[in-house]
Amino acid sequence: MNKITMQMNADELILSALREDINSEDVTTNSVMPEYTLGEVELICKQDGIIAGLGVFARVFELLDPATEIMFNVKDGDEVKSGEKLGTVKGDIRVLLSGERTALNYLQRMSGIATYTKSVARLLEGTKTKLLDTRKTTPNMRIFEKYAVKVGGGNNHRYNLSDGILLKDNHIGAAGSVTKAVQMAKEYAPFVRKIEIEVENLDMLREALEAGADIIMLDNMSVEDMRTAVELCRGRAETECSGNVTLENAARLTDIGVDYISSGALTHSAPILDLSLKNLHAV
Repeated sequence: MNKITMQMNADELILSALREDINSEDVTTNSVMPEYTLGEVELICKQDGIIAGLGVFARVFELLDPATEIMFNVKDGDEVKSGEKLGTVKGDIRVLLSGERTALNYLQRMSGIATYTKSVARLLEGTKTKLLDTRKTTPNMRIFEKYAVKVGGGNNHRYNLSDGILLKDNHIGAAGSVTKAVQMAKEYAPFVRKIEIEVENLDMLREALEAGADIIMLDNMSVEDMRTAVELCRGRAETECSGNVTLENAARLTDIGVDYISSGALTHSAPILDLSLKNLHAV
């Protein structure tokens, strides 16, 4: 995430997170550090993984005090090891103390997603299948979580509801049928938009193909049916496999031949990567 993009899209979210943690004052810090003192603290890795979100981590402290200096020994996407010193933060000790939890919350969450995504992406190496995230993100964290997926080697599905057409079961129910849902989407949407539709069985798949859908999402279908679906779609539509795809079961999907595998688990089930700010001292 470059600095311009971050400031345009993320600053207000970061400020909101800071306000959540400091609604009037940091009473603990102010009690032990009543005035400015220059200090330094080290960012330490406590668990092997993939680091992601260093720019967001730094921005927390910069928004509290632009004079804060942040120096990293690694960059987003690097593999990090337990015990490794990843960088230092130097500035007003009051800022270092007050920003610590918010900065680490972002960095740990984003690094955890990148680490989990990398583990799943490795299962797909050597295949044509691309790994996608979903909209199953933490409210107000989507920009950070989808960025972390990309750092971990995954790809972003649509960012939000304005970003693409995906007709799911309830949209089909609202329209009345698969055919009607695709037809109505074609009539409403600009011609440059691809139309994706979710199907649960081969009959729905055939109807979607006849209606002219561009991408077929195979939702919670058996491996055998998915193989058949890929053959039926060959040359007619792209295919996406979805439905409870996790690190534990993704390997079974690697040789089916789908174009995409989407996994909500990348963002909703990834554990954090354990990181810490340690050895705070005055300089």
